Amino acid sequence: MATYQYQVITAAGKEKKGTLEAKSRDAAMSMLKNDKNIVVKCEESTGSNALGILHKAKKVSYRDLALFCHQFSSINKAGVSVVEAFGMLADQTENAALQDAINAVHTDIAKGETLAKSMKRQGGVFPEMLCNMVEAGEASGSLDKSFDRMSIQFEKDAALTQAVKKAVTYPIVLIIVMIGVLVAMMVFVVPTFMNMFADLDVEMPASTMVLVHISDFMVAWWWLLLIITVAVIFGWKAYAATDSGKEVTSALAIKIPVLGPIKTKSACARLGRTLCTLLSAGVPMVDAIDLTGRSMENLLYKRAMKEAKEQVLRGVPLSRPLQTCGLFPPMVVHMVAIGEETGNIESMLENVADYYEEDVQLATEQMMTLLEPAIIIVMAVVVGYMAVAIFSPMFTLYDALS
Repeated sequence: MATYQYQVITAAGKEKKGTLEAKSRDAAMSMLKNDKNIVVKCEESTGSNALGILHKAKKVSYRDLALFCHQFSSINKAGVSVVEAFGMLADQTENAALQDAINAVHTDIAKGETLAKSMKRQGGVFPEMLCNMVEAGEASGSLDKSFDRMSIQFEKDAALTQAVKKAVTYPIVLIIVMIGVLVAMMVFVVPTFMNMFADLDVEMPASTMVLVHISDFMVAWWWLLLIITVAVIFGWKAYAATDSGKEVTSALAIKIPVLGPIKTKSACARLGRTLCTLLSAGVPMVDAIDLTGRSMENLLYKRAMKEAKEQVLRGVPLSRPLQTCGLFPPMVVHMVAIGEETGNIESMLENVADYYEEDVQLATEQMMTLLEPAIIIVMAVVVGYMAVAIFSPMFTLYDALS
């Protein structure tokens, strides 16, 4: 059977897009028309289309997924069937990639496919964790609870990701602005003053000559500096994509002052929240650890969770590999150990997640509060030096005239 992408006008007059499987285009057209749709387009999917879907899938944010899960849970609790719920969600979802995936799922489940299996086929639009939670919900008859848990999970993930992104982006923007201002002064301001002093035949102090040489070099060789900068950026990105590069960048990410502790706290929060969500839904411990490890962004934490999974399979308590790897703070290890001893590990993991999610937010705010004046001070020192170097010849000239 082939997969066809379609675009139709429904009986209610609304535009609808999606994919369906059929033996031929005629069969696909017949299926669409049976629902009283006006077919606008019906084409067989190609490899490029599939790649396009995979590309668009990356644009589905945690916020979009949280809203989707919350809306489905609310509709399903109101007594609306799963098939009808997905039809309603497709009409009101704004994200194009998510809307296409919901339409495709709606078509599949209308033909009798299970919801989890259909969601797994949507090119990675729906995270593996969500698909596993849906599968567990279908098996236990508590689908709405699974979507409720995932709504909370995605909301927390969105807030955590935003906090970490802000912590990384803010200093980079400030530094780029500072460098831009300094380059503009060296290329445009300093040469103007130096030309004026050259006409007056004033002897330049040593500090001024240093500034002049730097300015002359930047004016004459700006293209070389640009090439080097671009080469370094692309070279670093290429290296970071290699296995050894991932090792280095992962290690640096948790060792960089200020940003490193935020990354560590973020990993702890994700460990607690994801494990808690999965275990509360009845997912076995080993599978939950595996999914949690795959949700980690840092390679070192992925590897630590993989090792933890292997040790848990051998009957070792989870707290032991978490302590052995040396990546998690003692508080995380102790909380997990207490949960294992009392049989209440889900509650302990939730406490870990709540604590570190709040801690990430506070650490981000403190970092920005301290970093902004620090960068301003550095810039003030540099600009102050440039001002002294520029105006020193003027003072010398005034002394000579007097």
